[in-house]
Amino acid sequence: MKILYSNRIDRPAQMALALRAAECAERVRGLFEKQVPHDDRPRKAIEAARAWARGESNCTPVRAAAVAAHAAARAAKDPAAIATARLCGHTAAIAHSARHAGGVPLHTFKALTAAAGPAVAAKEIARQKRRLPRHLWPLAFPATTKPKAATPQPNLTRSVRTTLKSPP
Repeated sequence: MKILYSNRIDRPAQMALALRAAECAERVRGLFEKQVPHDDRPRKAIEAARAWARGESNCTPVRAAAVAAHAAARAAKDPAAIATARLCGHTAAIAHSARHAGGVPLHTFKALTAAAGPAVAAKEIARQKRRLPRHLWPLAFPATTKPKAATPQPNLTRSVRTTLKSPP
């Protein structure tokens, strides 16, 4: 991984990160669609992230899809659906900034905890960590790595930090 400057990585690594995030979001997308079946904004955000990662799209439509997914989260009522839509929004936003990758495990944890409990959520987080190349962990799992002095630690809850620190 080539660090361009604080919190930025080279494009191939960022594209790989977006593809992994899309895979993770796809696994829980059904939690949103079960509650809000006629809203396709989170699904479109995942599709946009994949298109960008394959080089088929530029950042502008992907950012719009990310914003739309977050709007779907604001419109949803169910906690699992809200977290899932936010997960999809962060997945697409990785095209804009790799720092959004930290939102993927956070919102996966929130969605699965709301839907199935913390044990299921912890298993999925461990699965995500195992499947992600180790050099991308600092971006996707910032709570488990020591940040540089200039990089603030994201505001994560104690339970999410504990889950993310546990070994895969």
